[in-house]
Amino acid sequence: MSKQKPWRRRTPISKEAVAKKETNLEYAAGLEDVNEDLSVLSEKETDFLPITTKAYLYLSGTPFRALATGEFIEEQIFNWTYTDEQRAKEDFAAKNPGRWNPYGAMPQMRLLTYQMPDELLAIASAGEFDEFDLNEFFEASGKDAKAKFKHENDVQKWLDIVRGGYTPQVIEHLKTGTRPPFPYSDVRLLPYLQHSFWFLPNVAACHAMSNLLAEKHNTFWHDYEVVVAAGASAGIGLEALRPVRKAIGSGFETKTITLSCGKLTTGITVPQWSSILMLRNLKSPETYFQSAFRVQSPWSIRNPNGDNPNEEEILKPICFVFDFAPTRALRQLSEYGIGLSPNELNPENAVKDLVSFLPVLAYDGANMTQIDAGGILDIAMAGTSATLLARKWESALLVNVDNDTLRRILDNPEAMAAVDRIEGWRALGDNIIETIINKSEKVKALKNKAKDRDLTEKEKKRLTEEEREYKSKRKLVQEKLIKFATRIPAFMYLTDFRENTLQDVITKLEPDLFLAVTGLTVKDFHLLIQLKVFNTEQMNQAVFAFRRYEDASLRYTGIESHEGLTHYGLYDTVVAKE
Repeated sequence: MSKQKPWRRRTPISKEAVAKKETNLEYAAGLEDVNEDLSVLSEKETDFLPITTKAYLYLSGTPFRALATGEFIEEQIFNWTYTDEQRAKEDFAAKNPGRWNPYGAMPQMRLLTYQMPDELLAIASAGEFDEFDLNEFFEASGKDAKAKFKHENDVQKWLDIVRGGYTPQVIEHLKTGTRPPFPYSDVRLLPYLQHSFWFLPNVAACHAMSNLLAEKHNTFWHDYEVVVAAGASAGIGLEALRPVRKAIGSGFETKTITLSCGKLTTGITVPQWSSILMLRNLKSPETYFQSAFRVQSPWSIRNPNGDNPNEEEILKPICFVFDFAPTRALRQLSEYGIGLSPNELNPENAVKDLVSFLPVLAYDGANMTQIDAGGILDIAMAGTSATLLARKWESALLVNVDNDTLRRILDNPEAMAAVDRIEGWRALGDNIIETIINKSEKVKALKNKAKDRDLTEKEKKRLTEEEREYKSKRKLVQEKLIKFATRIPAFMYLTDFRENTLQDVITKLEPDLFLAVTGLTVKDFHLLIQLKVFNTEQMNQAVFAFRRYEDASLRYTGIESHEGLTHYGLYDTVVAKE
């Protein structure tokens, strides 16, 4: 951005002013008061511009407010954004294969968001969509070695979750057959977490986290040198950077975690930082991405072998932002994408341009899914996306296909007749349930035999074949039951009852509609529920997400779906709307 301005003499910025700004940053809950606005800066050029010239060039990575207020007219604005940089990298590589790419070392950023378990969400939820309140969750008190989290047991659970060691989730992942990429557990992510930046709410939280990571039982975290870059003891300005650089060294043989609540989030470069964990509420996209881009600085070695000055070894091709308040994070992303393209009439196109170079993956408690621009806007506007909502009805957690459940179906002729009416079930073949049970029992017997003696080659081969067969058949049964479950949202769209439980709507109010949509009678479905074929707890969650998304989406367009609605009917219970 350029703008004509008269020359003015500079008044130097004092060290006290820098300290005051850092204090504001570390103690302001939402950082609203410390986002620099170029229109404000331009009124105080005597304080910061010592240049004798007829024109000034203003540089900003997040100039949304200045652009929105008309501080600069169109002909005075030149944009070079993250998307421009990544597009230039891609285009140069395509047009100049084999040549040194001047943009090649600029890493691509990826955003991974995680929905926390309900027991943690219950600790700290706030806002329009009961979003996970990071400031409340990581609230702490005390100083230095005496700093302690208010919800220490729950923060410990969070530490277990991010390294994939939280027992309840491990059991669920075994059931679903998927293991989502948690930051400190997935081998694909670990190289980018060798040196990470954790952005916490305040100084007390930084010290509390350092203390908790150092506890004897947290042996996993003892491999990392933790640097607390927070508070007066960490130093002012660049003084806070020295301990970080000392701990990192070359970056190849060390592992570090830098804890901060504001220091080192602007104006510094640490090439080895490859990931940032967003652990505080940030309301403005300017501050969010100003902090996030700390980890997007290049880390490479020019002429690594000493024989080719045009060769460059790129040590950080990608970098990561991990966020644990998905709705808030994706709202920031959508605002940032739209802010980068103020002239784009369709917000989805603006966001689409950004996410083509900044992929977004969201973990909803069961699946990790890449979200497109439309999905991001859905979440930003309504708290969830239609795709993630649909996946709740495609989750393996909705159905039970263990041997006990299958045996209950097998022992009940009416239940056998009911499942036979599910679309596609007959294609699985006769006696599929009996086959799964028998083969799994045979495998179990062979494995027990293997405890007492070594199996013969023939027995090993038989074990492998039997295990593969029963697992594949069980998977087919699971898929057919899930396919039936995905019909339920269609039924909910067509029915107009909102305060009644879905169970009552199905069995008492709209039985004929349910048969038409799903292919099962009310009696059939009720029997399968009684036999625990469908998980009613998971169904309650899925119905609740549906109701909320439906209302929020309509409300965004100015429509009140059901005037005077005070309660949501879930599957077998009713909850207050507010």
